Amino acid sequence: MDENGWSVWTVRASNELAGALASVSPGEIERMADEILAAGRILCSGAGREGLMVRALCMRLMHLGCDAHMVGDMTTPPVGPGDLLIVSAGPGHSAVQEALMDRAWNAGARTLVVTAQVEGPTPRAADVIIHLPAQTMADDTGAPASMLPMGTLFEWLELAFFDLLAIRLRDRTGQTLDQIRERHTNVE
Repeated sequence: MDENGWSVWTVRASNELAGALASVSPGEIERMADEILAAGRILCSGAGREGLMVRALCMRLMHLGCDAHMVGDMTTPPVGPGDLLIVSAGPGHSAVQEALMDRAWNAGARTLVVTAQVEGPTPRAADVIIHLPAQTMADDTGAPASMLPMGTLFEWLELAFFDLLAIRLRDRTGQTLDQIRERHTNVE
């Protein structure tokens, strides 16, 4: 690939992410921040590449002083009343996430689903739906399709949204960057 072709790709991919981010309703960040700030303990879950984006969110929540954990880690505590389970289900359906949500709900916790497909069974089962409109594997074959493969645009959008959410949570809690940095691991 020559420099010209590379430039076309980078501009197109950047524009797709910018367009997807601009299409997110401004209320989504506040609704998710409200849920996180009201929660006692926060458990996070996602599969595949979406799981990596949720893991990044969980780390930022820990940096912000939240009691945040990834479902499936050996150190994950139980969930109960006053807690929040955050799951990613971009395509709108995940039997695993639905089973986890059912367990959390039965334990008295609230559930929040981040998705592109709000009519899917997983988001319909949640207390709160955060809609991030972007292509996922559920709709990667129709026109106009993203140049990015399968669910990449949704995954990029999640990561950008989650980092903007972290900034909003920092602002709402009045924390400084130094306070957040102090919670970063020192054993790496």
